Amino acid sequence: MENDQLLNTVIARAKVWLGDGYDEETKAEVKRMLEAEDKTELIDSFYRDLEFGTGGLRGIMGAGTNRMNIYTVGAATQGLANYLNEAFSDLPEISVVVGHDVRNNSRKFAEIVANIFSANGIKAYLFDSFRPTPELSFAIRHLGCQSGVNITASHNPKEYNGYKAYWSDGAQIIAPHDVNIIDHVNRIKDLSEIKFNGDPSKIEIIGDKLDADFLDAIKGLSLSPELNKKYSDLKIVYTPIHGTGVNLIPRSLRNYGFTNIINVPEQDIPSGDFPTVESPNPENAPAMAMAIAKAKEVNADIVMASDPDADRIGCVIRDNSGEYVLLNGNQIVMILLNYLMTRNAELGRLTGREYIVKTIVTTETIKSIAEKNNIKMYDCYTGFKWIAAVIRENEGLARYLGGGEESYGFLAEDFARDKDAVSAISLMAEAAAWAKDKGMDFLRMLQDIYIKYGFSREEGVSVVRKGKSGAEEIIAMMKGYRANPPRQLGGSDVVTIKDYADLNLTDVPSGKITKMDMPVTSNVLQYFTADGTKISIRPSGTEPKIKFYIEVRGEMKSAADYDKAIAAATAKIDAVKKDLGI
Repeated sequence: MENDQLLNTVIARAKVWLGDGYDEETKAEVKRMLEAEDKTELIDSFYRDLEFGTGGLRGIMGAGTNRMNIYTVGAATQGLANYLNEAFSDLPEISVVVGHDVRNNSRKFAEIVANIFSANGIKAYLFDSFRPTPELSFAIRHLGCQSGVNITASHNPKEYNGYKAYWSDGAQIIAPHDVNIIDHVNRIKDLSEIKFNGDPSKIEIIGDKLDADFLDAIKGLSLSPELNKKYSDLKIVYTPIHGTGVNLIPRSLRNYGFTNIINVPEQDIPSGDFPTVESPNPENAPAMAMAIAKAKEVNADIVMASDPDADRIGCVIRDNSGEYVLLNGNQIVMILLNYLMTRNAELGRLTGREYIVKTIVTTETIKSIAEKNNIKMYDCYTGFKWIAAVIRENEGLARYLGGGEESYGFLAEDFARDKDAVSAISLMAEAAAWAKDKGMDFLRMLQDIYIKYGFSREEGVSVVRKGKSGAEEIIAMMKGYRANPPRQLGGSDVVTIKDYADLNLTDVPSGKITKMDMPVTSNVLQYFTADGTKISIRPSGTEPKIKFYIEVRGEMKSAADYDKAIAAATAKIDAVKKDLGI
C-alpha cells in the first residue's frame, strides 16, 4: 500500500512536467520514464525535491524534481536573486559572478543562471569558458560583487552536477545568509515565478584579464623565487584529469619559474565524460595511474593533479624503494603548512601575528608544528567556508599563512576564500625546490616533520548506506555511538569525548562536561584516547555515507624508523576499526 501511494504521488508530480513551460526534450524524457515498465528511475527522479542546502545543490543530471536540470537550477537562482534584491536593496546595482567547470551541461546551466540574474535586474559577470572554482571566489572579491554561483560537482562521477552559492567575501554561504537563501528558494513553487528571459545588457563576459590578475596574485605568494629559478628544471608531471586546471595551473607553475612541466596528453582534453578514469578524484590511485606511468617514463621528481574544478590537489612522491606513492590529504597539508611557517621564519617575516587554520578532522600534527613555531592555530568545522569565516574574523588583525583539510584541500591566500589547487600546486613545487636545496626530497621532508613534531598516521573509512533505509541506518549508528561510547580504542582508554551536536566536551575519567566554543552545532562526534588516537565520526552532507576519520600517533626518532612506524600505526588503525565495528 505504501509503495502504491508513493508511486501514485510520483506519477502525479511527473505529469506536471508534461505541461506548458517545460521544453520538449524534458517532456520526452519524463514521458519515457512514465511509460517504462520499471518505475525505479521515475521514482528516483520525482520522489522528492532536490534539496538546496547550505552548500547549494548537487545531484544526478536529468529530468525531475530530484535531478539537476534547467528547472531546479532555475528555481535555485530565482530564490537567490530574490534574496539578493532584498539584502542589498540599498545598492544602486547588485552584481554577481557566474562560473562553471567542464561537466556536461555546465555551460548551459551557467548561461541560464546569468540570464535569470539579469532578468531580475542583477548584473552578471559570466566567464567566457570553464574556470577553476578558486578563480570564481577571487573574481567576486576582485570585482566587488555581492554574490557568485559556480556550476560544478567537484570530483563526483560524471553523472553529477552541482550549484555552489557564494557571498560577497568570496566564501560559500554561512549563517545567516544560508538559511535565508534556502527559505527564498523553497518559496519558489511554480515555474512561472522563474524569470528565464535574460537582459543581455546586464551580462558581461569576462576571462583573460581575470586570469592574468588571479595568476599575478598567486605569484605574489612565492617565498623562494631564487630557488625556483635555481631548480627550474625540476621534473613536474601534472594532470588536470580532464578538468579546469588544464590552462591556469601550468601557467602558474611557469610564473613561479618552473620550466620542465610534463603533461599527460590524454588527460589534457577537457571533458565532462572523464574518459580515461572511472572517477576524476585525485585522492584515488586509479585516477593518478596515467600520471604515475608518465612519471616513471620521464623519471619525474614529483607528480601532481587537480580535480575537475581545480580546487583539490593530488600529489605523488617516491618512497624509499623509488616507487611512486600517493600522499594523503593530511600529509599534503602538513608539507605545505610546514613550508610556509618555516620559510617565513627563515625570511624573518614572523611578527607574532600570524595564524593557520585546520579542520577538526585534520591531523593533530599540524597543531604540534604550529605550537613549536609559536604560531596560532584555529580548529574549525569541515569545509572551506569555515576556514574562510576564520579569515574574515581576523581580517586586519592578524596575517593568514594558510589552511587546509584532510580531504585534499588547501588555501594559501586570503584574496580567494575557497580551496585552491592553482596556488597549492605552485607552492608544492616551490616547497620541493626548497627541500632539494636542503638536500631533501619530499619523502625526507615528510620524515623530518615526523621526527620533529611526532609521527601520525591517518585513514578514512566511508560506510555507504543508500536510500531511505540507509539514511535511517546512519542516524541509528550516530545514536548508538553517542549512547554507548567505546571505553577503549586500539588498546588505549578513551579519555575525552567531543560531541559537536550539543558542543559538550566530556572528560571521561572525571565525568566533567564543559562547553566548546564553536559558531554553530554540527553532527560530528570525536573520541580521544590516552595514547593520542583521535576518531572523528560524521554523516556526509552530500552523499549517502557515514565517515570515520582515524588518526593514531607513534614514535619516530630517525628516518630509519619510518617503515617500522607505519607498520605499527597500520596495526593500531586495524584494531581501532575492529573496536568501532567497521
